[in-house]
Amino acid sequence: MIDHLGINCADLDTSKTFYDRVLGALGHSRVMDFGVACGYGVEGHPGFWLSSYADMPADQREVHVAFEAADVAAVHAFHEAAVAAGAEVLHEPRAWPEYHPGYYAVFVRDLDGNNIEAVTHQYVAAG
Repeated sequence: MIDHLGINCADLDTSKTFYDRVLGALGHSRVMDFGVACGYGVEGHPGFWLSSYADMPADQREVHVAFEAADVAAVHAFHEAAVAAGAEVLHEPRAWPEYHPGYYAVFVRDLDGNNIEAVTHQYVAAG
């Protein structure tokens, strides 16, 4: 059900040091780092993300949750259902090759302001 989860941190560098240590004790490591956000888990699948909120007002410190979708059709079904339920679309359904090949997702803001994603890792580009 849950593909990955992200939280915000006041001091990202301090949080990276903390999570490097505590998640390392569980056998996980930092597997992606984009400067303003980083992901922990096993190679190829960061299940836990940290982002900086240093310049973000308190009322904009959203939680990010990504739900697993079986395939591209399920991502589109989630998108349609979310829009019909009143969600704000943050990113239309599309491939995200910067994450990894096969990553296809949609991002919406739920009614409480959280960043909710539906993702499949089974996308194959036509061609």
